[in-house]
Amino acid sequence: MDSATYARLVREQLALMGEDPQREGLRSTPERVAKAASFLTSGYGQTAESVVGDALFAAEGHEHMVLVRDIELYSLCEHHLLPFFGKAHIAYIPGDKIVGLSKLPRIVEVFARRLQVQERLTEQIADAVDRVLAPHGVGVVIEAVHLCMMMRGVEKQNSKTITSALRGGFRDDARTREEFLTLVHGPR
Repeated sequence: MDSATYARLVREQLALMGEDPQREGLRSTPERVAKAASFLTSGYGQTAESVVGDALFAAEGHEHMVLVRDIELYSLCEHHLLPFFGKAHIAYIPGDKIVGLSKLPRIVEVFARRLQVQERLTEQIADAVDRVLAPHGVGVVIEAVHLCMMMRGVEKQNSKTITSALRGGFRDDARTREEFLTLVHGPR
């Protein structure tokens, strides 16, 4: 990202809002916003493969579900550039490989740190885990709240959006799917 150009555009935006970009409280705001935008969209410079690196290990006969729950995520809605945030739950059934557990949250970050819609984010995470690990199945559920729905538009502060993506055994086997959803949400 060209931070100087971004900061100049933020300065122009402040002026268009009727603000004085030179007043004390706003003088450094354009540079801070440019730095924040660079961080919040850092996922464009990463891939799932790059964040997993060499943290793939032999499954050694492990064939049961591996679940990492409640992975915090923060992203920006591509429609209004407002935040949405919540939790991702990722599970897989190992094929030949398992992954270092910290790598699943890192995969979430790769895709959350881009302009997003929650539906695509969920699919991208599932596809990446499936591609990198080649497991027997993958399940991803994301629960998030969207400031574009809370602060503007319908202004529904208590709404939550839940999306899921299922691959392999999580899609094809009702018992595996039910186990995953029970572990994520509790008994139904």
